[in-house]
Amino acid sequence: MPFALTRALRHRNYRLFFGGQSVSLIGTWLTRIATSWLVYRLTGSGLLLGVVGFASQIPMLILSPFAGVLVDRWNRHRILVVTQILSALQSAALAALALTHIINVPEIIALQIFQGIINSFDTPARQAFVVEMVTHRDDLPNAIALNSSMVNTSRILGPSIGGVLIAAFGEGWCFAIDAVSYLAVIGSLLAMRITSERRPSTEANILDELRTGVSYTLGFPPVWSLLLLIAITGTMGMPYMTLMPVIAAKTLHGGAHTLGILMTASGVGALIGTLYLASRHTVVGLGKVIAVATFALGIALMIFAVSHSLALSLLILPFVGAGMMVQTASCNTILQTVVDEDLRGRVMAFYGVAIMGTQPIGSLLAGILADRIGAESTILFGGAVCLAAAVWFTIVRPRLAEHIRPIYISLGIMPFEDGSAVIPVDSERRT
Repeated sequence: MPFALTRALRHRNYRLFFGGQSVSLIGTWLTRIATSWLVYRLTGSGLLLGVVGFASQIPMLILSPFAGVLVDRWNRHRILVVTQILSALQSAALAALALTHIINVPEIIALQIFQGIINSFDTPARQAFVVEMVTHRDDLPNAIALNSSMVNTSRILGPSIGGVLIAAFGEGWCFAIDAVSYLAVIGSLLAMRITSERRPSTEANILDELRTGVSYTLGFPPVWSLLLLIAITGTMGMPYMTLMPVIAAKTLHGGAHTLGILMTASGVGALIGTLYLASRHTVVGLGKVIAVATFALGIALMIFAVSHSLALSLLILPFVGAGMMVQTASCNTILQTVVDEDLRGRVMAFYGVAIMGTQPIGSLLAGILADRIGAESTILFGGAVCLAAAVWFTIVRPRLAEHIRPIYISLGIMPFEDGSAVIPVDSERRT
């Protein structure tokens, strides 16, 4: 069983990536919690929390589709090296401004926009690069699950460490540690042995290639349905993270340490969910998993919204984290399995838009609603929408399975209807 949980680590490049990212992501979460707390400390405004969240994520909504085309043209490894260096510089700028006590909200917003531009290229390149690090298709679901486990281990450690650091030393040191942590992932990328060459550059117009990606996505029901589900939950479900400082301070009457504990609780659930996904040996059956996870997310958000007890909140947040992460990681696994290699960057860009690009709209909407009806009612409404999305996906899932089943059969993931075995197609075409 231990090997089954970590089988993707037998690939050297992925092992390097996993190690470097595990360190860097802890720093990323230090910056996330420090940014949220800094904005709330400076302004006391739920609306401005939403504005800052909007600023950090709106570039993905606008730029990611175009970035996806370039990810399909360019060397993904080089893109990641550049984006990680730029991210380190962004965190260093935050640290310098915070440690010198001259930072203000407009500067935070400007740097968040800069990071959002970086993420517009980093996210699709990172997702598409997984198949270049993990050369055996059977290990791809495990690699995606391990990626999620990295995020959520850091989500547990980062906020809890961040809460202590903020209380003891202030937000600036969180930003500084994050800047240094990027050296780990940059080093791991430079140490990789990249043997596969990127496909030759094409003379096709970037808008034509974008239209090809859009036509493929909208023309294949499983792809657009999964992306729509992620977009709905990203818009209405994820803003609970944006409003977490308000819940910690006003509803639960706590401070930065309380915020760290709440975010850690959500991360624990997400980690448990990704360990479950890592233990699975096949992509078959993930449709049911997605439906159950979305139901769990909606119900748990609604309970969290009405909770005025720290104990109850800590009990229910793991279900929120698990529901969100299992849903998104499972959708990612299915998409990576069925999409053609020459369209992978574009589809992963749309995945990035769905999972992160829609969040600025949700963050801004959450900030506006929180100022009008309160943070608790805003989260309650978001949970109800996620629950409705779960009902819709449960209804359409059987029809989506009819489209996916022939692809699984052609890849050797499922047998023919008569039970006979198949010879898998060339893994260079579909991975």
